[in-house]
Amino acid sequence: MFLSGSLYADEKIRVLSYNVENFFDTKDDPSTNDNDYTPNGNQYWTNEKYKAKTINIVRAIVAAGGWDGAAIVGLYEIENDYVLNSITKYSPLKKLGYKYVHYDSPDPRGIDVAMLYDPERIEVLKSWKIGVKCDGKPLRTRDVLYVKALLLGADTLHLFMAHTPSRRGGVKESEWRRECVMKIVRNKIDSITAKAPANILIMGDFNDEPDCSSMCKVLGAKKPEGKIKERELYNMFWGYADAGRGSYKYQGEWNMLDQIIVSGRILRGKGKLYTSQDKAVIFETPFILEDDKTHFGSKPMRTFNGRRYIGGYSDHLPIYIDLFLKKEK
Repeated sequence: MFLSGSLYADEKIRVLSYNVENFFDTKDDPSTNDNDYTPNGNQYWTNEKYKAKTINIVRAIVAAGGWDGAAIVGLYEIENDYVLNSITKYSPLKKLGYKYVHYDSPDPRGIDVAMLYDPERIEVLKSWKIGVKCDGKPLRTRDVLYVKALLLGADTLHLFMAHTPSRRGGVKESEWRRECVMKIVRNKIDSITAKAPANILIMGDFNDEPDCSSMCKVLGAKKPEGKIKERELYNMFWGYADAGRGSYKYQGEWNMLDQIIVSGRILRGKGKLYTSQDKAVIFETPFILEDDKTHFGSKPMRTFNGRRYIGGYSDHLPIYIDLFLKKEK
């Protein structure tokens, strides 16, 4: 009872992660392969469909953000600044005053990673994109987004946002690409924590389960159980995977591809920032789901099923974790 009272007296920072599934504008970018998402492309991506997609994404972000709104939102599969401005400046989300961090990446289709943040609670101290190289050769995929942020003027957080290469060509056959990305992230984290433990959070669509090599061996993200060590990393969504739950459904099976990992320093609450395993959530509100008529239960209501327009939200569900900042006594 004492711990519960203390928890809700402290300041909450909700961190949301959401693959929004092919959020393209309607214009052809000659430097990328985005032709399908134009009015004359295979998806017949019109301005009306774009506006509907924008409203759907905003609705999901607002609902998942809760009463206070998410302080940090990691977004994946966004095309450019135009779509980010659509949701932050020209939609009902404008009332929340979000700013964003975004860099263009070398992905062939032109999809990137971005971070929205509430400037009243989050100060971005520095940010950059981390390019992906395997054996010294650049890999044409999404860059990893790194942000160092100050939370409520009280404590710093190092954020890594990643959308690792897909499983196209086979899970095992494509695994080396995802391992390559996670090795780069692991090296960056090691350089940050070389002198002292730090508040680290890694989130994204990793196209792998928590127990896959890229996540548990290369990145070194463990189950949040047993003795928690400050310098170790812990996957807050491993328990969902063990229970057969997930954020993405493929051929009737749920996959926990979207995950949030935190450093043991946060999980132990050794500094001002802390959380617990029960604060990690898959956002499964009914309006972003539809009946799975082929298999059973429900599935994410996506924008397209192949080339058939459904008009939904995304093929992924949002996930989030609540962090808490201890108030000064």
